[in-house]
Amino acid sequence: MGEAHQRRRVSVIGVLGEILITIGVVALLYVAWQMWIGDWIIGSQKHNEASALSQSWTQQTTAPTESATRIPPPTPTDTADLIVPVLAQPEHGQQFGVMFVPRFGPDWQFTIAGGTTRKDILDQGEIGHYVDTAMPGDIGNTVYAAHRWTSGAPFDPIDKLVIGDAIVVQTPDGWYTYRFRTLEYVQDTQVEVLLPVPQQVGVAANGRYLTLTSCAPKLNMLERIIAYAVFDSFTPTADGPPASLTEGVTA
Repeated sequence: MGEAHQRRRVSVIGVLGEILITIGVVALLYVAWQMWIGDWIIGSQKHNEASALSQSWTQQTTAPTESATRIPPPTPTDTADLIVPVLAQPEHGQQFGVMFVPRFGPDWQFTIAGGTTRKDILDQGEIGHYVDTAMPGDIGNTVYAAHRWTSGAPFDPIDKLVIGDAIVVQTPDGWYTYRFRTLEYVQDTQVEVLLPVPQQVGVAANGRYLTLTSCAPKLNMLERIIAYAVFDSFTPTADGPPASLTEGVTA
């Protein structure tokens, strides 16, 4: 009887071990799905969606939308007749732009929507525009957020940016090219990155800035990686895509 009991005990332990191994394999497969396969599928879908929206605007040759206002560029090196259109603030969830970063690859493009809430914008694989920060081309700081893990992971390669890289935002009016300057790591409470002049409390807007924000490391919700860029140029839709869209494109 003792030997039979021992065999049953060993058998039960073996079954439990197999179950735990199976659970572990399933968990690893789920993580793999979330980190690679799922991101790849969602990313491909979002690339296609952004491409379709971009092409629909590129084919337009009419004047900018009535909701746009126009302001002259502030830098003295700009020509007097250069006009930069600035869209009005979008409604929450409204798609108003497409972002391109050639450094991230020739197919990297994601739609931009108004707001940065997780469930309906970031978790849907979109880039979110922080409410009440500047719009593309406007004086001040235009600020964006996106995931680095899951939901297509738009900002996964943010730490690969090189000084001078183009960050291009397309709207119905044309393409706004910004040039990357530097990365910074901050706590999630350091909201000064959203200021009109990033990290400069009490300083009035004195130029055109663009800021990208995401988690760093990828699974750490308490820290942020911040990429800063400055305005370089505006290309109207009627003039066709700018050269900045293909500069430094990686394979």
